[in-house]
Amino acid sequence: MYDREARFRMEDTMNAARIEYTEKGVTHMAARRCDVLRISQSSALLGILTQFSLPRQFYLDIPDARISKVGCVLMKTYVNNTVEVRFLRLLTAKELDRIFIFSTHPAHRDKTLDVRSW
Repeated sequence: MYDREARFRMEDTMNAARIEYTEKGVTHMAARRCDVLRISQSSALLGILTQFSLPRQFYLDIPDARISKVGCVLMKTYVNNTVEVRFLRLLTAKELDRIFIFSTHPAHRDKTLDVRSW
């Protein structure tokens, strides 16, 4: 399914995020902190310690941009503590703008927030 999807250009960013997933079936909800390093409408590259076992499916929250519960599928784990994930839905342009506004990456330093569009 994912190999037939259109690929979107990934942009550098630096946002704090959190992944949430269930452990031991559905009895325990766990959360881990991570960093969003690159993002596009359909995928992201996350910086997270990969020494513990990551689940195949989880939710991604980006609290600064007020984006919560984006379903993700783990695509690839790299040895430099980064993982590539695909989203279960496409992010809208408005959500991407909010992510870039709250980014600490130097490329998005001049982004401003239009209050009327929120």
